[in-house]
Amino acid sequence: MTSYNVALNFEDGVTRVIQCDDDEKVTDAAFRQKINLPMDCRDGVCGTCKCFAEKGTYELEFYMDESMSDEEAEAGFVLTCQMIPESDCVLRVPTSSAACKTAPEAVEGEVLAVETLSETSFSLKLKLAKPLGFLPGQYVNVTVPGTGQHRSYSFSSAPGGDEATFLIRNLPGGVMSSYLGAQAKPGDQVTLTGPMGAFYLRPIERNQLWLAGGTGLAPFLSMLEQLAELGADQPIKLYYAVTRAADLVELDRVNALAEKIGNVTVVTVLAAEDEAHDRKGFVTDHLSAEDLCDGDCDVYLCGPPPMVDAVRSHFDTLGVAPVSFHYEKFNPTETSAEAA
Repeated sequence: MTSYNVALNFEDGVTRVIQCDDDEKVTDAAFRQKINLPMDCRDGVCGTCKCFAEKGTYELEFYMDESMSDEEAEAGFVLTCQMIPESDCVLRVPTSSAACKTAPEAVEGEVLAVETLSETSFSLKLKLAKPLGFLPGQYVNVTVPGTGQHRSYSFSSAPGGDEATFLIRNLPGGVMSSYLGAQAKPGDQVTLTGPMGAFYLRPIERNQLWLAGGTGLAPFLSMLEQLAELGADQPIKLYYAVTRAADLVELDRVNALAEKIGNVTVVTVLAAEDEAHDRKGFVTDHLSAEDLCDGDCDVYLCGPPPMVDAVRSHFDTLGVAPVSFHYEKFNPTETSAEAA
Protein backbone atom coordinates (compact mmCIF):
# COMPACT_ATOMS: atom_id res chain seq x y z
CA MET A 1 0.00 0.00 0.00
CA THR A 2 1.27 3.47 -0.90
CA SER A 3 1.69 5.93 1.94
CA TYR A 4 2.92 9.50 2.15
CA ASN A 5 4.63 11.53 4.87
CA VAL A 6 2.70 14.61 5.90
CA ALA A 7 4.56 17.11 8.10
CA LEU A 8 2.25 19.09 10.37
CA ASN A 9 3.88 22.37 11.42
CA PHE A 10 2.08 23.85 14.41
CA GLU A 11 2.21 27.54 15.28
CA ASP A 12 4.24 26.86 18.45
CA GLY A 13 7.14 25.53 16.34
CA VAL A 14 6.49 21.83 16.91
CA THR A 15 6.46 19.54 13.87
CA ARG A 16 4.93 16.07 13.76
CA VAL A 17 5.23 13.84 10.71
CA ILE A 18 2.36 11.43 10.11
CA GLN A 19 1.89 8.66 7.57
CA CYS A 20 -1.14 9.01 5.33
CA ASP A 21 -2.24 5.89 3.47
CA ASP A 22 -3.35 5.86 -0.14
CA ASP A 23 -6.82 7.46 -0.48
CA GLU A 24 -6.79 8.43 3.23
CA LYS A 25 -7.77 11.94 4.27
CA VAL A 26 -5.29 13.88 6.38
CA THR A 27 -7.67 14.38 9.31
CA ASP A 28 -8.35 10.64 9.48
CA ALA A 29 -4.64 9.82 9.33
CA ALA A 30 -3.90 12.33 12.08
CA PHE A 31 -6.63 10.95 14.34
CA ARG A 32 -5.35 7.42 13.71
CA GLN A 33 -1.95 8.62 15.00
CA LYS A 34 -3.52 10.35 18.03
CA ILE A 35 -3.23 13.92 16.75
CA ASN A 36 -6.51 15.80 17.00
CA LEU A 37 -6.47 18.34 14.20
CA PRO A 38 -9.19 21.02 14.55
CA MET A 39 -12.43 19.76 13.07
CA ASP A 40 -16.20 20.09 13.42
CA CYS A 41 -18.11 18.77 10.42
CA ARG A 42 -15.80 16.34 8.51
CA ASP A 43 -17.82 17.29 5.39
CA GLY A 44 -15.95 20.30 3.97
CA VAL A 45 -18.64 22.69 5.17
CA CYS A 46 -17.44 24.49 8.32
CA GLY A 47 -13.82 25.40 7.48
CA THR A 48 -12.56 24.60 11.00
CA CYS A 49 -9.81 22.34 9.66
CA LYS A 50 -8.40 24.86 7.17
CA CYS A 51 -4.61 24.72 6.87
CA PHE A 52 -2.04 25.92 4.35
CA ALA A 53 -0.16 23.45 2.16
CA GLU A 54 3.43 24.65 1.77
CA LYS A 55 4.53 21.64 -0.23
CA GLY A 56 3.09 18.63 -2.03
CA THR A 57 0.34 17.52 -4.38
CA TYR A 58 -3.09 16.43 -3.23
CA GLU A 59 -6.76 16.10 -4.09
CA LEU A 60 -9.52 18.09 -2.39
CA GLU A 61 -12.67 16.00 -2.58
CA PHE A 62 -15.15 18.75 -1.72
CA TYR A 63 -15.54 22.12 -0.04
CA MET A 64 -18.32 24.66 0.31
CA ASP A 65 -17.86 28.33 -0.50
CA GLU A 66 -18.65 29.10 3.13
CA SER A 67 -15.65 27.03 4.27
CA MET A 68 -13.06 28.03 1.67
CA SER A 69 -13.10 30.16 -1.46
CA ASP A 70 -11.76 29.04 -4.83
CA GLU A 71 -9.12 31.77 -4.53
CA GLU A 72 -7.93 30.30 -1.23
CA ALA A 73 -7.80 26.82 -2.73
CA GLU A 74 -5.72 28.11 -5.65
CA ALA A 75 -3.38 29.85 -3.20
CA GLY A 76 -2.71 26.57 -1.37
CA PHE A 77 -5.22 26.46 1.47
CA VAL A 78 -6.79 23.08 2.17
CA LEU A 79 -9.42 21.48 4.34
CA THR A 80 -7.72 18.53 5.97
CA CYS A 81 -11.01 16.65 6.26
CA GLN A 82 -11.18 16.65 2.44
CA MET A 83 -7.48 16.51 1.57
CA ILE A 84 -6.08 13.27 0.12
CA PRO A 85 -2.28 13.49 -0.39
CA GLU A 86 -0.77 12.34 -3.67
CA SER A 87 2.82 12.99 -2.53
CA ASP A 88 4.68 13.90 0.65
CA CYS A 89 3.24 17.17 1.96
CA VAL A 90 4.00 19.97 4.44
CA LEU A 91 1.04 21.63 6.15
CA ARG A 92 1.05 24.78 8.25
CA VAL A 93 -1.51 24.25 11.04
CA PRO A 94 -2.85 27.52 12.55
CA THR A 95 -2.98 26.28 16.14
CA SER A 96 -0.63 24.95 18.81
CA SER A 97 0.46 21.34 19.15
CA ALA A 98 -0.99 21.24 22.67
CA ALA A 99 -4.42 22.21 21.33
CA CYS A 100 -4.17 19.18 19.03
CA LYS A 101 -3.26 16.94 21.97
CA THR A 102 0.24 16.22 20.76
CA ALA A 103 3.78 17.26 21.66
CA PRO A 104 7.32 16.97 20.31
CA GLU A 105 8.32 13.34 19.85
CA ALA A 106 11.05 11.85 22.05
CA VAL A 107 13.43 9.36 20.44
CA GLU A 108 16.34 7.60 22.11
CA GLY A 109 19.75 7.81 20.52
CA GLU A 110 23.11 6.12 20.98
CA VAL A 111 26.41 7.88 20.43
CA LEU A 112 28.26 6.35 17.50
CA ALA A 113 31.11 8.83 17.15
CA VAL A 114 32.37 12.24 18.21
CA GLU A 115 34.94 14.03 16.06
CA THR A 116 36.80 17.23 16.85
CA LEU A 117 36.67 19.07 13.54
CA SER A 118 38.55 22.16 14.72
CA GLU A 119 39.21 24.13 17.87
CA THR A 120 35.74 25.60 17.46
CA SER A 121 33.55 22.67 16.44
CA PHE A 122 32.59 19.05 16.98
CA SER A 123 30.69 16.53 14.88
CA LEU A 124 28.28 14.25 16.75
CA LYS A 125 26.88 11.10 15.13
CA LEU A 126 23.99 9.20 16.71
CA LYS A 127 22.16 5.95 16.04
CA LEU A 128 18.43 6.49 16.54
CA ALA A 129 16.05 3.92 18.01
CA LYS A 130 13.77 4.83 15.10
CA PRO A 131 13.83 7.47 12.36
CA LEU A 132 12.69 10.89 13.56
CA GLY A 133 10.68 12.78 10.98
CA PHE A 134 11.90 16.33 10.41
CA LEU A 135 12.25 18.93 7.70
CA PRO A 136 15.76 19.87 6.55
CA GLY A 137 16.78 22.89 8.62
CA GLN A 138 14.89 22.00 11.81
CA TYR A 139 16.42 21.35 15.23
CA VAL A 140 15.92 19.06 18.21
CA ASN A 141 16.71 19.22 21.90
CA VAL A 142 19.50 16.76 22.75
CA THR A 143 20.09 15.68 26.35
CA VAL A 144 23.62 15.92 27.72
CA PRO A 145 24.46 12.62 29.49
CA GLY A 146 24.98 12.92 33.23
CA THR A 147 23.76 16.51 33.52
CA GLY A 148 19.96 16.53 33.38
CA GLN A 149 20.26 19.33 30.82
CA HIS A 150 19.69 19.59 27.09
CA ARG A 151 20.89 21.77 24.24
CA SER A 152 19.31 22.53 20.87
CA TYR A 153 21.02 21.63 17.61
CA SER A 154 20.03 21.59 13.96
CA PHE A 155 20.37 18.33 12.08
CA SER A 156 23.27 18.26 9.63
CA SER A 157 22.01 14.99 8.12
CA ALA A 158 19.21 14.25 5.69
CA PRO A 159 15.71 13.46 7.01
CA GLY A 160 14.41 9.93 7.20
CA GLY A 161 17.40 7.91 8.33
CA ASP A 162 18.09 5.98 11.52
CA GLU A 163 21.38 7.86 11.96
CA ALA A 164 21.64 11.57 12.67
CA THR A 165 24.56 13.98 12.66
CA PHE A 166 25.05 17.39 14.25
CA LEU A 167 27.62 20.15 13.82
CA ILE A 168 28.23 21.63 17.28
CA ARG A 169 30.15 24.71 18.30
CA ASN A 170 32.88 24.13 20.88
CA LEU A 171 32.22 26.53 23.75
CA PRO A 172 34.89 26.28 26.47
CA GLY A 173 33.11 25.40 29.71
CA GLY A 174 29.84 24.67 27.92
CA VAL A 175 27.80 21.71 29.14
CA MET A 176 27.69 19.90 25.81
CA SER A 177 31.19 20.96 24.80
CA SER A 178 32.65 19.63 28.04
CA TYR A 179 30.89 16.33 27.48
CA LEU A 180 31.95 15.99 23.84
CA GLY A 181 35.51 17.10 24.49
CA ALA A 182 36.37 14.87 27.44
CA GLN A 183 33.67 12.38 28.36
CA ALA A 184 31.73 11.16 25.34
CA LYS A 185 32.16 7.57 24.24
CA PRO A 186 30.38 5.23 21.84
CA GLY A 187 27.31 3.67 23.41
CA ASP A 188 26.33 6.68 25.54
CA GLN A 189 22.57 7.21 25.54
CA VAL A 190 20.86 10.51 24.74
CA THR A 191 17.28 11.58 24.12
CA LEU A 192 16.24 13.73 21.16
CA THR A 193 13.02 15.72 21.50
CA GLY A 194 11.48 17.45 18.48
CA PRO A 195 11.68 18.36 15.74
CA MET A 196 11.01 22.06 16.14
CA GLY A 197 11.48 25.36 14.38
CA ALA A 198 10.16 27.36 11.46
CA PHE A 199 13.56 27.38 9.75
CA TYR A 200 13.29 24.68 7.12
CA LEU A 201 13.60 24.41 3.35
CA ARG A 202 10.48 25.36 1.40
CA PRO A 203 9.87 24.31 -2.22
CA ILE A 204 12.54 25.89 -4.41
CA GLU A 205 10.76 28.01 -7.01
CA ARG A 206 13.28 30.83 -7.55
CA ASN A 207 16.93 31.75 -6.95
CA GLN A 208 18.26 30.80 -3.51
CA LEU A 209 20.67 32.79 -1.32
CA TRP A 210 21.88 30.83 1.72
CA LEU A 211 24.00 32.44 4.44
CA ALA A 212 25.76 30.31 7.06
CA GLY A 213 27.74 31.66 9.98
CA GLY A 214 30.08 29.17 11.67
CA THR A 215 28.23 26.07 12.84
CA GLY A 216 25.13 27.68 11.36
CA LEU A 217 26.23 25.58 8.39
CA ALA A 218 24.49 22.57 9.98
CA PRO A 219 20.94 23.11 8.66
CA PHE A 220 22.30 23.85 5.19
CA LEU A 221 24.12 20.52 5.19
CA SER A 222 20.78 18.85 5.85
CA MET A 223 19.20 20.83 3.01
CA LEU A 224 22.03 19.96 0.63
CA GLU A 225 21.81 16.28 1.56
CA GLN A 226 18.14 16.24 0.65
CA LEU A 227 18.65 18.17 -2.59
CA ALA A 228 21.45 15.79 -3.57
CA GLU A 229 18.76 13.11 -3.72
CA LEU A 230 15.83 15.17 -5.05
CA GLY A 231 17.64 17.70 -7.25
CA ALA A 232 17.02 21.43 -7.64
CA ASP A 233 16.19 23.38 -10.79
CA GLN A 234 17.01 26.85 -9.47
CA PRO A 235 20.48 28.30 -8.75
CA ILE A 236 21.65 28.22 -5.13
CA LYS A 237 24.40 30.48 -3.77
CA LEU A 238 25.77 29.54 -0.36
CA TYR A 239 27.92 31.98 1.62
CA TYR A 240 29.87 30.23 4.39
CA ALA A 241 31.37 32.79 6.78
CA VAL A 242 33.76 31.93 9.62
CA THR A 243 36.60 33.55 11.55
CA ARG A 244 39.61 31.52 10.40
CA ALA A 245 40.39 29.03 7.64
CA ALA A 246 40.55 26.24 10.22
CA ASP A 247 36.89 26.95 11.02
CA LEU A 248 35.79 26.04 7.47
CA VAL A 249 34.81 22.57 8.63
CA GLU A 250 32.82 20.16 6.44
CA LEU A 251 33.85 22.18 3.39
CA ASP A 252 34.80 19.07 1.41
CA ARG A 253 31.36 17.66 2.13
CA VAL A 254 29.68 20.90 1.08
CA ASN A 255 31.61 20.99 -2.19
CA ALA A 256 30.88 17.33 -2.93
CA LEU A 257 27.16 17.86 -2.37
CA ALA A 258 27.23 21.06 -4.44
CA GLU A 259 28.87 19.20 -7.31
CA LYS A 260 26.28 16.43 -7.12
CA ILE A 261 23.37 18.88 -7.18
CA GLY A 262 25.01 20.76 -10.02
CA ASN A 263 23.84 24.36 -9.67
CA VAL A 264 25.21 25.35 -6.26
CA THR A 265 27.86 28.06 -5.89
CA VAL A 266 29.84 28.02 -2.62
CA VAL A 267 31.47 31.25 -1.42
CA THR A 268 33.67 31.35 1.71
CA VAL A 269 34.42 34.43 3.80
CA LEU A 270 37.00 34.81 6.63
CA ALA A 271 36.75 37.50 9.29
CA ALA A 272 40.27 37.32 10.76
CA GLU A 273 42.49 40.11 9.43
CA ASP A 274 45.68 38.03 9.60
CA GLU A 275 44.32 35.24 7.37
CA ALA A 276 45.12 35.00 3.67
CA HIS A 277 41.87 34.57 1.74
CA ASP A 278 40.16 35.95 -1.35
CA ARG A 279 37.21 37.32 0.64
CA LYS A 280 37.90 38.94 4.00
CA GLY A 281 35.64 40.65 6.52
CA PHE A 282 31.99 39.90 7.09
CA VAL A 283 29.43 38.43 4.74
CA THR A 284 27.77 41.85 4.41
CA ASP A 285 31.00 43.17 2.89
CA HIS A 286 30.42 40.91 -0.10
CA LEU A 287 26.64 40.74 -0.52
CA SER A 288 25.32 42.81 -3.41
CA ALA A 289 21.94 43.55 -4.92
CA GLU A 290 23.00 41.17 -7.69
CA ASP A 291 23.21 38.35 -5.12
CA LEU A 292 19.61 39.16 -4.23
CA CYS A 293 18.57 38.97 -7.91
CA ASP A 294 16.85 42.33 -7.47
CA GLY A 295 14.59 40.70 -4.89
CA ASP A 296 13.58 37.65 -6.93
CA CYS A 297 15.04 35.16 -4.48
CA ASP A 298 14.49 33.31 -1.22
CA VAL A 299 17.02 33.98 1.54
CA TYR A 300 17.90 31.52 4.31
CA LEU A 301 20.25 32.66 7.08
CA CYS A 302 21.53 30.76 10.12
CA GLY A 303 24.09 32.36 12.39
CA PRO A 304 24.65 34.32 15.61
CA PRO A 305 22.35 37.28 16.37
CA PRO A 306 24.86 39.98 15.27
CA MET A 307 25.13 38.35 11.85
CA VAL A 308 21.36 38.11 11.44
CA ASP A 309 20.87 41.74 12.48
CA ALA A 310 23.70 42.93 10.22
CA VAL A 311 22.28 41.13 7.18
CA ARG A 312 18.78 42.49 7.76
CA SER A 313 20.20 46.02 8.04
CA HIS A 314 22.32 45.45 4.93
CA PHE A 315 19.26 44.49 2.90
CA ASP A 316 17.67 47.80 3.95
CA THR A 317 20.81 49.66 2.89
CA LEU A 318 20.75 47.93 -0.50
CA GLY A 319 17.07 48.78 -0.84
CA VAL A 320 16.25 45.24 -1.92
CA ALA A 321 13.79 42.92 -0.20
CA PRO A 322 13.75 39.19 -1.11
CA VAL A 323 10.50 37.40 -1.82
CA SER A 324 11.00 35.49 1.42
CA PHE A 325 13.54 35.71 4.23
CA HIS A 326 13.89 32.81 6.67
CA TYR A 327 16.42 33.11 9.46
CA GLU A 328 17.49 31.43 12.66
CA LYS A 329 19.51 33.06 15.42
CA PHE A 330 21.47 31.00 17.89
CA ASN A 331 23.12 32.08 21.14
CA PRO A 332 26.03 30.17 22.73
CA THR A 333 24.14 29.07 25.83
CA GLU A 334 20.59 28.94 24.54
CA THR A 335 18.36 25.88 24.70
CA SER A 336 16.01 27.05 21.98
CA ALA A 337 16.40 28.93 18.73
CA GLU A 338 14.65 31.98 17.38
CA ALA A 339 13.43 31.48 13.85
CA ALA A 340 11.36 33.41 11.38
